[in-house]
Amino acid sequence: MITELLHIKNMTCYCGKVILREKLEELGVEVLSVALGRVKIRYEDEQFSKDDFLPILHHYGFDLIDDADDKVVADIKIAVLELVFHLNNVNSIVRKSEYLVEKLGHSYQYLSKLFSQKENMTLERYIILQKIERIKQLIDNNEHTLSEISYMMDYSSVQYLSNQFKQITGLTVSQYKVAIENGSVSFDAK
Repeated sequence: MITELLHIKNMTCYCGKVILREKLEELGVEVLSVALGRVKIRYEDEQFSKDDFLPILHHYGFDLIDDADDKVVADIKIAVLELVFHLNNVNSIVRKSEYLVEKLGHSYQYLSKLFSQKENMTLERYIILQKIERIKQLIDNNEHTLSEISYMMDYSSVQYLSNQFKQITGLTVSQYKVAIENGSVSFDAK
């Protein structure tokens, strides 16, 4: 039996964990654990190879990561998603960098430089884009005021949140709310 930890590219949501577990088990692979960006599996060497998993991964928009730098970038993305979507992001930007350093075991300068090289985007921009996605979710849920969302997402003011939201989405928060109500949201981040 072979036990392997596979690093999975683009596995950034929890529904991906469920799908991947289900599809691998359908192949007869024993799934030991699944986390964002990682799957630990056990299988018979004669029965399967990594190449047997690729069509399943590709079908769902995933891929294997073999390059060490790509693994670090994937870990950065997962840590940012955890911070923004699951820890409610109530810490300052200094704390964000500390969180990434602590979680990933590298200096922030190294992480930021590597991320920029691999993703053609700064780490700061990626964090902002994820924050805007979280803000859209919070607005869609309609459970919090914009003031509460601003605080939860670590903005110094509602005005700052609104300005950044418009800069990234091209819509004001009010325009976004109207578009949601009308079912006509269709824009790309700038």
